[in-house]
Amino acid sequence: MNYFRSVILILAAISPIVMAEDRPNLVFMIADDCTYLDMEVYGGQAKTPRLNQLAKEGMQFSRCFQAAPMCSPTRHNIYTGIYPVKSGAYPNHTCVYPGTKSIAHYLQDAGYRVALSGKTHISPKESFPFEYDDDFRVGNINKPDPFPTIEQLIKESKASGTPFCLFACSNEPHTPWNKGDASAYAPDSLTLPPSWVDTPETRKHYSKYLAEITYFDGQCGVLLDLLEQHDATSNTLAMVVSEQGSSFPFAKWTCFELGLSSGMIARWPGRIEAGSRSDALVEYCDVTPTFLAAAGLKTPDTMDGTSFLPVLLGESQEHKRYTFGLHTTRGIINGSNNFGIRSCGTKTHRYIRNLNPEVTFTNAVTKVKDNPENFWSSWLEAAENGNAFAKAMTEKYQHRPSEELYDVVNDPHCLKNLADDPELAAIKSELSAQLSDWMESQGDKGVETESLALTRLVRNANNQKEAGQKKGGKRKAKQQ
Repeated sequence: MNYFRSVILILAAISPIVMAEDRPNLVFMIADDCTYLDMEVYGGQAKTPRLNQLAKEGMQFSRCFQAAPMCSPTRHNIYTGIYPVKSGAYPNHTCVYPGTKSIAHYLQDAGYRVALSGKTHISPKESFPFEYDDDFRVGNINKPDPFPTIEQLIKESKASGTPFCLFACSNEPHTPWNKGDASAYAPDSLTLPPSWVDTPETRKHYSKYLAEITYFDGQCGVLLDLLEQHDATSNTLAMVVSEQGSSFPFAKWTCFELGLSSGMIARWPGRIEAGSRSDALVEYCDVTPTFLAAAGLKTPDTMDGTSFLPVLLGESQEHKRYTFGLHTTRGIINGSNNFGIRSCGTKTHRYIRNLNPEVTFTNAVTKVKDNPENFWSSWLEAAENGNAFAKAMTEKYQHRPSEELYDVVNDPHCLKNLADDPELAAIKSELSAQLSDWMESQGDKGVETESLALTRLVRNANNQKEAGQKKGGKRKAKQQ
């Protein structure tokens, strides 16, 4: 009896070491303001040769979504696995509540090195204790050795036998569109999305934007090459996503389909079937649970996300039935003081609830003065000159009804609102109910939550924290 007990204790002692050796490296690459349908790998016009190859080597998702269509809440959502209102990070330039943990905590505790290279947009640092560097944002891929810190991480991890997790966060194709070769995308040759007004200004900026998508593809290629050069490809789960849609109308800053949807490609040689595709509904808040699962760890109860590792490994075809999204304009550049949006979607339909339908919707797109990427004025001018389509699109963008419903299979650009279609009344009712339940579960009180958005901005939250500390200090002094 004692002999067998000793054997069990010995196996228990050495099993973590064996598991640590088998744990994969984890690499996550993310673009910045990229509509996934503009990428060649998803049928778009921006050339993406490296992502095309990655898709052949792994799994390509067609129904991936994020919870908020702008940068800061999206990044917080990915790293914490928690939806924006519950974490506190729902406006832009925001922060999570004190004490919130992220993937960096969980993987570091499991023996990983966890790094973030490039764009951050997260706060406070205590909640995100990554190893930080700026390679993936500022490194020039047209010059030798653009990512020296990333390469050092790979080399040191391999030498020490320590698995690593790297978040490589690009700044492309976020404005200003000044990287890549725009001459490869002649403005007159481009096909514009069906929701856009065709003007020379629109085409000029679209050309520069597409060039930056190709530049992002090159960034991914350099990192993938580094993995190969240091013999780290075979034991690395690599994932690439496009983030929220572009800063053209009907994408970023909206809960239309192209504001919340994202491209996603994942490769894990020998584990993920090469050339496979999935239409499983997955969300950005599921990334951290999936990475934890790949590392042999459980998802903490505090997270909203759930692991879709079974989908990656071909053990399941489905993951979720509904996805959820929200947006607040309060606190963004040229944003409406009050224009809250909430949304629930399935594989086939998207329901949108506009909390302030009486308010004119504004953001950086509609800022016509001191805006180097301004093309909106050309849309307004076309509308004023009698262009019926321009009038319809500018009106649709800035003035929303209380409810919207779209058939996103046949209308991914959300041109036709079907909220009043009696044949879809049951679908609208179902999605509306699901949205209300989700909001309640998140502590989201709609208009009231929107009114508090400015308190969640980093500068204001820090001021509140300092004020609380000072107040607490005085109280303590009096007690003593």
